[in-house]
Amino acid sequence: MSDKRFPKIAEEQMRALLEPPSGAVRIVIDTDAKNEIDDQFTLAWALLSQDVLHIEGVYAAPYSFQYRVEEMRRAYAAQSAPDSASDEDRVLLSRYGEQIARLAAQGKTPDDISMVAPDVGMEESYQEILVVYDKMNANADGVVFRGSPGYLTSLDDPIRSPAAEHLVERALAGSSDDPLYIVAIGAATNIASALLLAPEIIDRIVVTWTAGYPTTVKQPNYSFNLEQDMLASQLLFDSGVPHVYLPGFHIGAQLRLSLPEMETWVRGKGAIGDYLYWLYTHNPHYAFQGIDDHFGRTWIIWDLINIAWLLNPNWVPSDLVRAPRLGDDKRWHHDRADAHLMREAYGIDRDAIFRDFFTKLEQAP
Repeated sequence: MSDKRFPKIAEEQMRALLEPPSGAVRIVIDTDAKNEIDDQFTLAWALLSQDVLHIEGVYAAPYSFQYRVEEMRRAYAAQSAPDSASDEDRVLLSRYGEQIARLAAQGKTPDDISMVAPDVGMEESYQEILVVYDKMNANADGVVFRGSPGYLTSLDDPIRSPAAEHLVERALAGSSDDPLYIVAIGAATNIASALLLAPEIIDRIVVTWTAGYPTTVKQPNYSFNLEQDMLASQLLFDSGVPHVYLPGFHIGAQLRLSLPEMETWVRGKGAIGDYLYWLYTHNPHYAFQGIDDHFGRTWIIWDLINIAWLLNPNWVPSDLVRAPRLGDDKRWHHDRADAHLMREAYGIDRDAIFRDFFTKLEQAP
């Protein structure tokens, strides 16, 4: 059943809200910008596309890899004592085995890995957003806001933050005919909190969110954006909010860049190009993944998919589908008789997206 906290949007209105945009749109960006390197690429592309994207706010989302480090430690223990390992620990070993092996080749174990807590992740993301604005000579005053210091613990206790409050204010400034598009490229905590604080904004926003597998896939969604705050993720599918779901696997995962491409098309393209190149060559995830070279490797710039759909929906083809339920088991469940419509991407034009990004980067200050 849909969540009764929220007004129900009539199907005809939902179809209208989920129509791919054409022309200029109002947006806010909700980002865990310090999590890795794709958020900075995405924010830069948005700032270079302000002829179409009218940026009304940028919000820092909480993030933390602590739970994955803990899972990896359990997997390492299971590897050391396989006879006493539980079935759940064996599943973790299948997920993290290669990562553990790469760390071992460097003389490390999961105990050598540490990650920041969600509140620190949010603050570091806030500061990173300001860095990107500075690299692009853009004015962040009155635009960039701190978000939630943690994840939802109950749908009865939304987390009030400057980001959530600003999101409500900007949503109410629009209408169903002029909705606010949310570029959601992290955990959905700030967005869920805004919806819970002001359910009346539900028909004045369209959430574009990247995470997880297509809703036809039966396996668990081991997706960082989805797993961190399960209550917030579930609310995106239960509330009836207009939602454009952009699967990371295996849609956004096609947005790969190699070091030679970074050297040719990004390095030297203004202060932001040099910064993005530095991020690529100093990727913080390499230590976590046990990676110490670039030979034959690419890195996925996942979050560009949201901006791509807004700039040119033909680059990210999509269909209207019935919203599934996201279970506590992290799987999709199609068991709701009253399932509302949402839009879901099924393809991506990787080359067109990067051509536009590289072309605009030539104009970077």
